[in-house]
Amino acid sequence: MMLTALSHIQCTNVYTIPSIFPDTPPLLSSPSSSFLSLEPSSHRLSLHVYNNDRLRITHKSNVCGLKLSCSLKEPPLKVMISGAPASGKGTQCELIVKKFGLVHISTGDLLRAEVSSGTEIGNKAKEFMNAGKLVPDEIVTAMVTSRLSREDAKQNGWLLDGYPRSFSQAQSLQSLKIIPDVYIVLDVPDEILIDRCVGRRLDPVTKKIYHVKNFPPETEEIKARLTTRPDDTEEKVKARLEIYKTNADAILSTYSNIMKRIDGNHPKEVIFGEIDSILSQVLNDKEKKRKLGSSLSQSSSIQDNWRGIPTKLNNIPHSRDIRNYFYDDVLQATKRSINDGGIRLKVEINIPELNPEMDVYRIGTLMELVRTLALSFADDGKSVKVCVQGSMGEGALAGMPLQLAGTRQILEYMDWGEYGAMGTFIKIGAIGAKHVDDTDDLFILVAPQNAVGNCIIEDLQAMTDAAGDRPVILINPRLKDLPASSGIMQTMGRDKRLKYAATFENCYFFRLLYYAGTQYPIMGALRMSYPYRYELYKRMNDPSGKEKYVIISTYPKKPTIDEVNDAFEGKPRNENKKAQGFWGFLSGILQN
Repeated sequence: MMLTALSHIQCTNVYTIPSIFPDTPPLLSSPSSSFLSLEPSSHRLSLHVYNNDRLRITHKSNVCGLKLSCSLKEPPLKVMISGAPASGKGTQCELIVKKFGLVHISTGDLLRAEVSSGTEIGNKAKEFMNAGKLVPDEIVTAMVTSRLSREDAKQNGWLLDGYPRSFSQAQSLQSLKIIPDVYIVLDVPDEILIDRCVGRRLDPVTKKIYHVKNFPPETEEIKARLTTRPDDTEEKVKARLEIYKTNADAILSTYSNIMKRIDGNHPKEVIFGEIDSILSQVLNDKEKKRKLGSSLSQSSSIQDNWRGIPTKLNNIPHSRDIRNYFYDDVLQATKRSINDGGIRLKVEINIPELNPEMDVYRIGTLMELVRTLALSFADDGKSVKVCVQGSMGEGALAGMPLQLAGTRQILEYMDWGEYGAMGTFIKIGAIGAKHVDDTDDLFILVAPQNAVGNCIIEDLQAMTDAAGDRPVILINPRLKDLPASSGIMQTMGRDKRLKYAATFENCYFFRLLYYAGTQYPIMGALRMSYPYRYELYKRMNDPSGKEKYVIISTYPKKPTIDEVNDAFEGKPRNENKKAQGFWGFLSGILQN
């Protein structure tokens, strides 16, 4: 079926829309409202673009009565925001609504509206309020879900302000499949919050809010009539902060994988700039899912349904479930990165069995990880070259790092399945340009590292130059200079070596955090799985005594030791201080 040609279509901000019919050229659309109709013989195609809303294509055939309708609009944003009293949450809600057009939903506003309207839910809530009691969770949740079900919230997205406030409320929303795209938390130091509240004043005439230091009244007349809210005393503010912290901690586990913490002790424009960046990234991620199709959508859903970091990681040997868990976590992140065009990638995973600094390091676990990656890419029809560096140096310096001893033999004797993948889709090689063949689609390099007095960088760079735009994946590389006492591989050329090493981007990072100078107990973890942010977790025990990892902060890039220190000590970001305390030892680990 062919469509008649289009001509003289006037539009701005033109986008190309792939045709939904075979042999049909792309159509042009504009975000401005327009309508066009094509009537080639007995067929008619109608295209309607609504203002800032959705595009609908309708095809009718007079012959078979076919009608096809499709919407290209991305699902709207769903946002939750939390912050202590006087954290500036209300101001940020206003800015979010103005920029993104979300429906602002506050439980306080809902309660007042339902009560004043005399609805059934409002009357029930009023009974508890008149008795001086808290409104039960089921009533508040019913109001929230009712509001979320309205058409404006479905079409434009929603911003849920200060709700849920308890674990049971969060679980109720989860059971109703009300799940946000992102959970934003505004962090402000207690002393700042107390000062904001205690110094707050209300003008009873204009209802305008002032602050004795930060925003004083314009005239003495206004100053004379200002009043203080009864609950804005230091004692009551501290009590409210404790309640907020208890409630916030209770729901951390529910939204830990989508939580974004923001330093709220900055000008409102700076704070909103970070929120704007986060929400825009969420929208970009949705667009990536649409562009990359089902492959990325399926892999991204793994992050959406990610069940958190496994526990009992100090139990050695690791269980088969734990090992498979991390193998799959690495695989999905690596595939997402390659689907996005990544070609120089790096995987750094340091669970105890993969940490050569620990005496429980197991070379077999590293080989299993490599095998999982290689077989998965081979299943996709790719030719994979698994590379292990050979002996380096001459004479007394000849040899290879102890971590890699026997690696090639283990790879050759491993079980690669019954379908002949090894030798057909998977081959074993070494590091260097001569090991790059035209038939290779992808290269997995097993723990490439410098030895004392010898540098692998030169061979590695020659290999990546020969590979061109084909993906090269480094598994647990160690590319720092290790100069020998003889002066071999010292400072000459070091900057160039480090610059080249930095061209490999992390597609996956996982490291456990311990007390200074020890490897027990585990205090937390740092994780990044492409394309998501670095996530800092704290190891905790829930009320039942069960171990769990709770996210306490996220970062767009690998955090510094100061940022890790601040997060664990509950301090806001960007405070200038030296690394100290029991986390100071991490500086050499996190700043590789």
